[in-house]
Amino acid sequence: MVPPTASQRQAAEALLSTIYTEESFNKLIDSTVEGQLKLHPELQRFQAEMFSFIRKYMSWSVLKPEMAAMYAQEFTEPELLELTHFYQSPVGRKAAAKLPVLMQSGMAIGQRHVQEHLPELEKMIKEKQAKVEHEHATH
Repeated sequence: MVPPTASQRQAAEALLSTIYTEESFNKLIDSTVEGQLKLHPELQRFQAEMFSFIRKYMSWSVLKPEMAAMYAQEFTEPELLELTHFYQSPVGRKAAAKLPVLMQSGMAIGQRHVQEHLPELEKMIKEKQAKVEHEHATH
């Protein structure tokens, strides 16, 4: 892959600044941690440490340069400018505000489906494990 140009990288940073504010990005990260704490209540007693760790390594200021590089690698400069223009529009601002919530809700839907059908996966694993053990015992 061809490395992005400096102007392409600047366009990516402008796009990200249009989509996210530092506050909105950090809220998204915090809600992710809160979701994990709900899924794993045994971690509640480590909540302060988890938030401290996540804020240290997953804050907007830490991730933005690498995210800009990622966007610059995936989109041309004209595409980045067009995306920025879109996210500056009313529907673009609404999309930027709603997408994190929608993604989180989508993940929750997926997790619920997995949880509902986990016994099926456990059965499949046990059957495979029994088959492998049987094959090893007969050889």
